[in-house]
Amino acid sequence: MSFTVLIPARLASTRLPNKPLADIGGAPMVVRVAQRALKSGASQVVIATDSQEVIEKCADFGIRAVLTRGDHPSGSDRLAEACDILGLSDDALVVNVQGDEPLIDPGLIDAVASLLSARPDCAMSTAAHAIEELADVQNPNIVKVVLDARQTALYFSRSPIPAARDFAGQAWWKSGSALPKPLRHVGIYAYRVGFLRLFPTLPQAPMEQLESLEQLRALWHGHRIAVHITDTAPGIGIDTPEDLIQVRKLFP
Repeated sequence: MSFTVLIPARLASTRLPNKPLADIGGAPMVVRVAQRALKSGASQVVIATDSQEVIEKCADFGIRAVLTRGDHPSGSDRLAEACDILGLSDDALVVNVQGDEPLIDPGLIDAVASLLSARPDCAMSTAAHAIEELADVQNPNIVKVVLDARQTALYFSRSPIPAARDFAGQAWWKSGSALPKPLRHVGIYAYRVGFLRLFPTLPQAPMEQLESLEQLRALWHGHRIAVHITDTAPGIGIDTPEDLIQVRKLFP
């Protein structure tokens, strides 16, 4: 199996200006992400950015980067352009690793790529892990996913799903019930390149607009998403200055 890791890096950020270039232990954040991704089985790791400054900083650390347009409405559009720049075929596999995940597990990258390779019925794959605390189930900032018998996504939501009718307000998985734990979606995706080129052309789905979850567009249009269940929660993603301070402590 051969696959490419693409890391989108948009310089503009409302909560953390110039986030991709934030210093973490002497290297820009996006470089730290790429260094982790290079420990996976990817045949190549490439940054897709709208900034010449990011291109130059990556070059300083021997990280490949391509310059994409600055007017893309979503990260998927940016990745599709990067696939064209790299000349990837429609049947190639690409893993999208977010540029603010400097603690990404290389094994998780391999897992979602391997899953998609093994599931020709699916256009995408992603990951999830079991939720332990009721507050996380009820938190709208934590996206949940429910699966079918083959671990294919049925739905993603910010609401508590599945809705446990007989366990309202309770952590039913701690009550001795044999029912499965709720699952937290982990934002890593593998794509077949042909679908990645198609995706930006698909009309937005009503439920995508309601939930503000782009992956629901794929389900709305009948495309399947395979889900890898990981035993551990992902490392800290960097969304705020406080997150950055916490991660910097891990890089002497």
